[in-house]
Amino acid sequence: MALLIVESPAKAKTIGKYLSKEFKVAASFGHVRDLPAKNGSVDPDNDFAMKYEIIEKAEKYVKELVKEASKTSDIYLATDPDREGEAIAWNVIEALKERKAINDESNIHRVVFNEITKRAVQEAIKNPREINMDLVRAQQARRALDYLVGFSLSPLLWTKLSGSKSAGRVQSVALKLICEREDEISKFITQEYWSIKAEMQNSKDEAFFAMLSHYDNKKLEKFDIKNEEEAKNLVREIESRQYAVSTVERKQVKRNPLPPFITSSLQQDAVNKLYFNVKNVMRVAQNLYEGINIGGETVGLITYMRTDGFHIADEAINSIRGSIKSLYGDKYLPQSPRKYVKKVKNAQEAHEAIRPTDINRTPGSIKDYLTPEQFKLYDLIWKRTIASQMESAILDQVVVEISSIDQKVILRASGSSIFFDGFYKVYQDNIEAENEGLLPAMKEEEACKLISVDPKQHFTQPPPRYSEASIVKKMEEVGIGRPSTYATIISVLQDREYVSLDNKRFIPSSRGKIVTIFLETFFQRCVEYDFTAQMEERLDSISNGHADWKKELGYFWVPFFNHVNSVKQMTHDEIFSGIHDLVVNWFCSEEGKEEIGKKCPNCSGGILKLNFGKAGVFLGCSNYPACNHTKEITGSNDNSEYPKSLGIDDMTGQEVMIKKGPFGLYLEFNSESEKKKKISVPKDINVNDIDLNTATRLLSLPKIIGEHPETGKEVKIGLGRFGYYILYDGRYFSLKKSSKEVLDTQLNEAIQIIESSPRKELKSLGFNEKGKEVFICNGRYGFYIKCGKTNVALGKNADIESIDLKKALELIKNKK
Repeated sequence: MALLIVESPAKAKTIGKYLSKEFKVAASFGHVRDLPAKNGSVDPDNDFAMKYEIIEKAEKYVKELVKEASKTSDIYLATDPDREGEAIAWNVIEALKERKAINDESNIHRVVFNEITKRAVQEAIKNPREINMDLVRAQQARRALDYLVGFSLSPLLWTKLSGSKSAGRVQSVALKLICEREDEISKFITQEYWSIKAEMQNSKDEAFFAMLSHYDNKKLEKFDIKNEEEAKNLVREIESRQYAVSTVERKQVKRNPLPPFITSSLQQDAVNKLYFNVKNVMRVAQNLYEGINIGGETVGLITYMRTDGFHIADEAINSIRGSIKSLYGDKYLPQSPRKYVKKVKNAQEAHEAIRPTDINRTPGSIKDYLTPEQFKLYDLIWKRTIASQMESAILDQVVVEISSIDQKVILRASGSSIFFDGFYKVYQDNIEAENEGLLPAMKEEEACKLISVDPKQHFTQPPPRYSEASIVKKMEEVGIGRPSTYATIISVLQDREYVSLDNKRFIPSSRGKIVTIFLETFFQRCVEYDFTAQMEERLDSISNGHADWKKELGYFWVPFFNHVNSVKQMTHDEIFSGIHDLVVNWFCSEEGKEEIGKKCPNCSGGILKLNFGKAGVFLGCSNYPACNHTKEITGSNDNSEYPKSLGIDDMTGQEVMIKKGPFGLYLEFNSESEKKKKISVPKDINVNDIDLNTATRLLSLPKIIGEHPETGKEVKIGLGRFGYYILYDGRYFSLKKSSKEVLDTQLNEAIQIIESSPRKELKSLGFNEKGKEVFICNGRYGFYIKCGKTNVALGKNADIESIDLKKALELIKNKK
């Protein structure tokens, strides 16, 4: 009996069902050997010799593999079809050799497949190959590089930057991206600008809107209307003229479908649309790839999920096209298959795109066999795959220019509608934005009546902080890491407390910024984006057999090692002198900068200077340790830009402000009233993403969304200290939704939540002497009596049937 080895028990279970009794399928449970976490595991002075050890937690699995391998001379290795999988296969064989379970006469077969289906597995068994040592060497080179950088930089950080935990070849570059974005935000200067919208009517009294686009023979750019005074002057000019249509342009435009998913785009879409985190995306995708029990048959539902290639096998393309024809009809099927080419750095395209193994296995047909997470991700992959081979969507677009009689003012109106939905039928990305609605029919020289003119104030916004989705996109763009490493990079940065995730956006900690400044100052080459991308290219060259892995390591290691040694010799003061200017720029506001160099208030002769320690950056006395006076610095990104205006609310005419209070940021109408309307910025919204429209909608809370159809009582939605809620008939119902979803809550949704929520009031006991009703209620901690605002706890096991009105009033009286 032959032994076939895979990484995971789930994969082993699925594959075992496809093979005859001539095979025993066993799992290695991932890597079985690795470099031990101690100096000397990679020896640059000995031709980069690598000393592997059996991983402690893998010991029991290795013993089982040794036991099974000793029974046969035929070993098949079916680990994942990438560098990491190739390295696992090689390390398994090396471990078996060390334990004398196999010898030179053993038959070693490497089999690879992109999907775990019966056909793919059996075909791979028929066509084995040898272990690809070029792929193994590329993985070894990556592992050695990461080890050497980590074991050189991390001890340096421990001694030179107290409190720092580690540095890594790729994680440090990702951290730099996040820190630089934060620096951009802190230095961002808000710029005011205005737009002007006019409501008009055509000759048939049909209304439409148009934007001011030209004035006095000049096309108006975004910042040309700088302030309210200029806007009002233009409004007067617009209102003083007569108008007619000067041009009507009609055209059809195509919207092509997006390509099928690769690892990075799957992660981005699942984060943005399904609200997964990157780690969960890969975990759920792994489940779908390795196999799910579908009505008694365990089958891999998607192809391999670590890929950067858009290619889809011809057989799968034919199946997809057949499904499009049968499900949606001929008009949705292009004449020939679509082909996609990768356009980001360092694309390997060694594997297929991520797709269902059988496109005819629709999401609805297998929903009952999947967890909610699995169904959502499979549904997303299925739709993206089938849409990628569908016809383009076609939009009708109309652009109309309306000119004043003297040609001094030109207004521009545009509209669009979907003429043919094409791939939108399945994958409705941006369909709302595309379907703006067509303008009323108009012809050239037709007179138009001006109804009203609306000037609108805007403010530029800083770039948003990176989310999990956008940092993955950025890493892919600049060539940092590989599809298999994105989730790990993000996890490491969070585990090291170099970044935190707040409102789904990454914020660098003080420690993360100091580490970045240190590396940027003393190891600039190592954290350059191009350098890291070039290293990925060199690793690819090793994979392809075009470069020697040890020579490539040597090119990097010699100058890096010499530089590490030179930085080791530097004193604390020399280190801080080197990073001082960047620390000032990244940590200090203008007010904070002025504090540097001032006299120490606690001693004579001492001055305040920047310093850093485990607590971060602070101002300390130059006479330390004789004087231990310290002071927090005024940061450059401590929300000092608040209060900040978002513009004027059309409905109330009041200015909308973002302000900072003792409990955080909040929105407020800047009115003269003593009781100004205000509301806290919700935790799930990044303050940099709040525009005037979002702010006014939040400030409208609590708001009535309708009346209950049976009782006629008002139904409201609001935001309280515990989150969003529905208020109906004096009862509160929690709304577990994002801010955007809550603001769009419809009456029928609210009523569903109200009706499905168990009532707290179980029964009425009657009324007290003041006419207030007395209830027995059921809460999270058990039964209780309620009368007005008074509650008396009874406990979970209370005999509520024995409590009447008299008994209840006695209990209430005793409590008072």
